[in-house]
Amino acid sequence: MAGASVLRELRGDRADTPSVWFMRQAGRSLPEYRSLREGTTMLDSCVRPDMAAEITVQPVRRHRVDAGIFFSDIVVPARQAGLGVEIQPGVGPVFDHPIRTEADVDALPALGDDYEAALEPIREAVRLTVAELGTTPLIGFAGAPFTVASYMVEGGPSRDHLRTRALMRSQPEVWARLAAWVAELSGRFLRAQVLAGASAVQLFDSWVGALSADMYTTHVQAHSAAALARVSDLPVPRIHFGVGAAHLLTPMWEAGATAMGVDHRLRLDQALDILPAGTPVQGNIDPAVLFTSEQARFEEARAVLDAGARASGHVVNLGHGVAPDTDPQVLTDLVSFLHEQDAHRA
Repeated sequence: MAGASVLRELRGDRADTPSVWFMRQAGRSLPEYRSLREGTTMLDSCVRPDMAAEITVQPVRRHRVDAGIFFSDIVVPARQAGLGVEIQPGVGPVFDHPIRTEADVDALPALGDDYEAALEPIREAVRLTVAELGTTPLIGFAGAPFTVASYMVEGGPSRDHLRTRALMRSQPEVWARLAAWVAELSGRFLRAQVLAGASAVQLFDSWVGALSADMYTTHVQAHSAAALARVSDLPVPRIHFGVGAAHLLTPMWEAGATAMGVDHRLRLDQALDILPAGTPVQGNIDPAVLFTSEQARFEEARAVLDAGARASGHVVNLGHGVAPDTDPQVLTDLVSFLHEQDAHRA
């Protein structure tokens, strides 16, 4: 697996042709996914090993992308730890009991042997997926401490994360305990996937762009570092990605990443000016171009390749995830186009 193009790029070794996978490449944009999932809740599908494996492989089979991303959700580890949480259609993850006080944190379940046992369906799903993927690498996945903890504090999705940011300021010790709990939760979730066969990991911070750089370094960075440290002794690349996080690239890198995901709000060449020399990058085609003409899509892809040309390694991806109403054929054609391009090197 070490010679797979995605893994080479993530380690700073340019491949002969571009390597590509898409965040949220598995899921609602695929008719085969909707058919398979019929009658099964989102979170139940994540912990049924056969179903999770099949969903992970579907976009690799259809689009011929260069990596699979393990099908899961950022709240799956919390559910496996014993918290009451469900994904409500049209809303998102909703927790039964928000975590907002010291007593709430005291009541969080211990992450001991019971949690390790509860991760067995995840390990089995990874084993099944790796066997099915063959020589195509699998990327493990987990939500970063800020985003997962924010869902827990807010009780569900939030536009501004006011309760979370207020907790950081008014009760920093309570926030620190909660974030440390989530860091262990997510870190062990990543480690379980790698030990079962995943070849790389991505720590995904959906909402971190809501924070200032000072708030991030003071209240979040150490916890993301703790999550990534759970796999730092294993020989796998560690991708760190945040949405709207151009102002956080350096501290997110310093949290222990070996490659940085960059969203569509910042050109890759500008990101490379910020990051340490030699940093492999991932990104960052604007997902909006999936709803434009083929000419516009291919022009955007060429521009992204050009912008990433001087990176030590560049994995092509979107600047965020595939939207549910994306035409799957658009993705298939985009992958084919990228694979026809020569490697872009400075």
